[in-house]
Amino acid sequence: MTQTSKPSKSTKRSETPKLNRDDWLDAAFNAVAEGGFDNVRVLVIADSLGVTRGSFYWHFTDHPALIAALLARWRERELALNLRLQSGSSGNPKTDLEQLLEAALTKADADLRDIRFELALRGLGRRDPALANMLVEVDQGRMELFEQRFGQLTGDAQKAKELAALFYLAIVGSFQALGRPLNSPQLRDHLVGIITHYLVHQQAPAAI
Repeated sequence: MTQTSKPSKSTKRSETPKLNRDDWLDAAFNAVAEGGFDNVRVLVIADSLGVTRGSFYWHFTDHPALIAALLARWRERELALNLRLQSGSSGNPKTDLEQLLEAALTKADADLRDIRFELALRGLGRRDPALANMLVEVDQGRMELFEQRFGQLTGDAQKAKELAALFYLAIVGSFQALGRPLNSPQLRDHLVGIITHYLVHQQAPAAI
């Protein structure tokens, strides 16, 4: 009886493009979340995906092309999210702001990869003017959403602008706090409570 040898665990996948472009981008995203942009190395990612470097070149010309595609995908997704949130109003600005905060901090608490990726992105943006401009574009979209909701809540354009800035700073600060190891399980709820109390509830007219 002829025995068929089992493939070695080290056997790589075929060099045909069985992995799609997003597989590589997802792996690069995870690498950034784990160790920053210096952690994005084609050979290491290829090994994690079970392929050799040849598979990479089905989708990208070189390492800078991979990074450029990763940044472009992040931008597109963030701008699309802003548009969805803009159109998803409940009609009650206080409720909308509470839901925006809950969604942001629940996501941060449940999966830190997005937060770590964005922190790494902002670090890189301090050295890359083009990336800095992209971050300004994304931040402006977020701020416009917050200003719109606070404007509906307070009826005061200047106050809405100031509260939106504080709201965004509170969310970013919360990301940093939730990213620390050995946090109390109650930390997220505590942060949500104090942000909504001071920045939302105390700004709302009594009738809202």
